[in-house]
Amino acid sequence: MNELEEEIARREAKNGFMNHNYIEMELVEKDHAVFRLDIRPESKNPYGMVHGGAIYTLADNATGVAAHTDGRYYVTQTSALHFLRNQSEGTVRASATVRHRGKSTVLTAVDITGEGGKLIATGEFTFFCVDKALMDSKVAQK
Repeated sequence: MNELEEEIARREAKNGFMNHNYIEMELVEKDHAVFRLDIRPESKNPYGMVHGGAIYTLADNATGVAAHTDGRYYVTQTSALHFLRNQSEGTVRASATVRHRGKSTVLTAVDITGEGGKLIATGEFTFFCVDKALMDSKVAQK
């Protein structure tokens, strides 16, 4: 594991929602991240397919990590995710890349693929840069 992967892994270990939903980081490099979800009963909607919220969470985490690879801190500002198809078993992956870095925002793109590389969803997320010390102080107040 390289230094960037180690730093991101330390940060993601604190991501309780991601861990609760069994989402795992597979790859992280400058401006790119790949996350995966092995479909479990807890990942499914009442129709037996991957829940849209699980797919969205997978996409949000992958794009967020791709944004964070510059060492700054971000929160999701806006997103658009287009659901194209679904699956009931196997693994789904989110591959996210940074498309643009500004002074205070980062635009990312994400593709969610399933078995056989079929496109399940695609979208864009914009992240807003935040002050780490300010965010840490808010967490400490709770």
